Amino acid sequence: MSAGENRLEEERAQLVAAHQEGLSSVLKTYVRLSGPGWLQSAITLGGGSLAGALFLGILGGTSLLWLQLVAIVMGVIMLSAISYVTLSTGERPFRSINQHINPALGWGWIIATILANMIFCMPQFSLCFTALQRNLIPGVIDDSQNGKILMSTILLVAAGVAVMMNSRQGRSAKLFDMLLKALVGIVVICFAGVVGLMAVKGQLNWDAIFKGFIPDLSQWSRPTGDLAELIATLPAEVQGFWTNKVVESQRAVMIGAAATAVGINMTFLMPYSMLRRGWDQNFRGLARFDLSTGMAIPYIVVTSCVVIAAASQFHAQADPEFLSSDPTTVMSSSLFKGAAKVVLDRPGFLETSSAPSETDVAAAMAQLSTEERLVASSVVQRDAFELSKALAPLLGEKVAQVAFGLGVFGMGFSTIIILMLINGFAFCEIADKPMGGPWYVVGSLVAGISGASWWYFWQGDSKVYLAIIVSAFAIMLLPIAYTTFFMMMNSRRLLGDAKPTGLRAVVWNLLMGISVAGAFAAAGTAMMEKARDPKAGTLVIGLAAAYGVAVVLGFFRKTDDEATTSAT
Repeated sequence: MSAGENRLEEERAQLVAAHQEGLSSVLKTYVRLSGPGWLQSAITLGGGSLAGALFLGILGGTSLLWLQLVAIVMGVIMLSAISYVTLSTGERPFRSINQHINPALGWGWIIATILANMIFCMPQFSLCFTALQRNLIPGVIDDSQNGKILMSTILLVAAGVAVMMNSRQGRSAKLFDMLLKALVGIVVICFAGVVGLMAVKGQLNWDAIFKGFIPDLSQWSRPTGDLAELIATLPAEVQGFWTNKVVESQRAVMIGAAATAVGINMTFLMPYSMLRRGWDQNFRGLARFDLSTGMAIPYIVVTSCVVIAAASQFHAQADPEFLSSDPTTVMSSSLFKGAAKVVLDRPGFLETSSAPSETDVAAAMAQLSTEERLVASSVVQRDAFELSKALAPLLGEKVAQVAFGLGVFGMGFSTIIILMLINGFAFCEIADKPMGGPWYVVGSLVAGISGASWWYFWQGDSKVYLAIIVSAFAIMLLPIAYTTFFMMMNSRRLLGDAKPTGLRAVVWNLLMGISVAGAFAAAGTAMMEKARDPKAGTLVIGLAAAYGVAVVLGFFRKTDDEATTSAT
């Protein structure tokens, strides 16, 4: 018996013994054996989650805290479902979907996963570089192309070493788990520490924070937080304009939060990381515990802390330069260019037949009321590095700089590692090879090298096209993937006696049904928004139509195959 098989038998025996000893022993054993959930945490706590949480705080203050809680709970439900199916059958999901459900769903799932890994690895490298340059080692790295290439190469090598550690069983894999848990822990400590310091200094409204965790679906169609009150004070002729702008931004950030909480590639990671460890049906309880503690709790803590910090510094607030009555001073604000793009569409702002100059825009903006400019500033996206600067007077410049630098770097680097890992799994599946080996290395390097080339691709028009196309495909596939898992959980042919029945089936289907409906609602709205994009709208529509046809043909082919099989 190999070392890996010995380890698996020991873990199985530990689980059996723990269940005999009671709940306390079970929890201790679960904590010791956890792993795949922490991999999920490492990827979900990436640049997308950071940007989404930051913008949630800017737009809605703490009133939108519930959104990411609901999004991650829905994700845990669906990941628990695919975990249950995988551990009950012992089959690789890509093969199961192609054989039992629809090959178009299986191939769409794996292709979307690979594309998402390759493209969304780029902003993670960019995030790490910026954290190092601005916060952690300022002055050591310059912003030149050579500096970006050098640091990207170092990050790629470091991430590659970590990924290769996971490809080996035994001590290396254990070290990999410890590394990922440490990175996630650093992220949690940094952002929770910032909010803790703010609480000590009396900067937080805890009543508003707790109320923010109560879901409010009306926020889909009306402004929330202090912005609602500010808009109500504006002249009637512009209230409709600003209401629409704020609601559009709220919807976009709501969809983004749902998409970044659990992405299409995360649905691929969970089952294959468990199979890689040799887990089977004895580990189903551990898998649910692992998702709840390793993924959901760190995600909720970190994103909530970012929302709270952003709300305290940015919600319905702007820098003094932006609120100045002097046009030259207004132009010096970091908010000016972003706000100008929005305000130019406002009725009656600038009546001119030609394109206005920045000076003209600044002069007109300086005439707007403080309330209107505060609303305009709230639909301008900012980054975590602006938040660290804003908190410097409160926390101290060094504390704010290092805490946010470490937190942001940990987010980006851990996500790079996991995206490379997932791509390795996906390439092994396409080649129908065991997890590990040459195909695993090739797949990991494809994602890593793609991400390390961010300095060339992740800018200008190419960045816009890549982001629109891949995010459209990924968000379109997410509800389809959820539907696939729903069908798998209800397939007697696939699960046999392990298929949930009675009350368990009702509970599973109710929870999964809510998650599927939420995913379709978010995806439908996002696809309509992207279809209206002048740059890539036609491509998005064509992509959705072509894939829809492929799915329909896949079901027809499956029906024909089943009829042929039954006839013979």
